[in-house]
Amino acid sequence: MIIMINGAFGVGKTTVANELLRKMDGAILFDPEVVGYMLRHIIPENVKLEHEQTGDFQDLDMWKPLTVEVAKQLCETYGKDLIVPMTIYNKNYFNTIHDGFLEIDAETVHFCLTAEKETIHKRLIARGEEEGNWCFAQTDKCIEGFKRFDDHHFIKTDEVGIEEIVTFICNEIGQEVKSKC
Repeated sequence: MIIMINGAFGVGKTTVANELLRKMDGAILFDPEVVGYMLRHIIPENVKLEHEQTGDFQDLDMWKPLTVEVAKQLCETYGKDLIVPMTIYNKNYFNTIHDGFLEIDAETVHFCLTAEKETIHKRLIARGEEEGNWCFAQTDKCIEGFKRFDDHHFIKTDEVGIEEIVTFICNEIGQEVKSKC
């Protein structure tokens, strides 16, 4: 099974993913940002294609297929469930990755954590982000982008604790997680 946990920066994806990882026996946490950081490190600015010169590694043409390929290799090599926290609000990018994950594992499920802008900004400040930085600048794009998504599990996180979110996800995926969910 591949469990995608999507949402704006600061909405709680990593916290939820880590708690799921703690509860799911033998699952692997796969963060596609690592693939993006690798590409950012490898590809010099003067080599990037014009449409890739945005400062967002998701715009690199190689990021989407490499994200899917790394997930495929993890599943094939280790045979474990994947927990994949990521922020992908561009529906075309999301569809490419989601469809690729479905080819790897038909039990791929997507959860999108949502919150009000004020909640997201409070959480970003609480985790040490400087007000107005890149994460803050993405909030409106994320909130608007996720409105274009359909047929996915949306979880409003403003007034909900991590344990409740994890329990909801476990119930939705039908996962009995060592009686911890």
